[in-house]
Amino acid sequence: MKLLPEGIILIDKPMNITSFGVVAALRRLTQVQKIGHCGTLDPLATGLLVCLIGKKFTKMSDNFLGAQKAYIADLLLGASTSTFDAEGEKTKTSEFQPSIQELEKAIETFQGTTWQMPPQFSAKKVGGIKACDAARAGKSVELQKQEVQMNIKLLSYNYPHLQLEVSCSKGTYIRTLADDLGQKLGSLAYLSGLRRIQSGSFSIDQAISLDHLKQHPELLSQYLKS
Repeated sequence: MKLLPEGIILIDKPMNITSFGVVAALRRLTQVQKIGHCGTLDPLATGLLVCLIGKKFTKMSDNFLGAQKAYIADLLLGASTSTFDAEGEKTKTSEFQPSIQELEKAIETFQGTTWQMPPQFSAKKVGGIKACDAARAGKSVELQKQEVQMNIKLLSYNYPHLQLEVSCSKGTYIRTLADDLGQKLGSLAYLSGLRRIQSGSFSIDQAISLDHLKQHPELLSQYLKS
């Protein structure tokens, strides 16, 4: 009897696919049904997705879900959107162009421990209902602020384009940071791109792209961690 693969595989998720879509692709490749992932990435986001293959490893998911994560975040200043990212409709615009000094001062207010409100377009559940499902139905749910930790580095700024590196605790929404920072600056902002580069001790440098794995399924054993 052929033994089915089991272990941890790090996938570089492409854009325009859900995290569940990655899991579905892995199920087809491995013939293993018991596969999970640690930390959802939105369809527009790319980067590191920690996937657990087999019952032994999916049981360990709690060990990874709380891990510190790091992202490269691209923000576009001058507008806000309904979803705080590029998927939503523009709600407001601003012509104010912050200086680099104003930007650095605003970023400083989000460093360390802070409180953050999850976005209405999120998977947060209230009374068993996902906030995003309610939002799409034209309703809203009462969300609660949560304590998060962030370490933010300014990588580049050329108005309206802003790029940040954000290391953060579990439950942090980079979309919310984008909107909050835009409000703080008075210029408005939304998240135009997001790439996860770190999850706990795992790095994007250790990952294999989903497309490459589909083309070369024999590489699975090489990238599988036990």
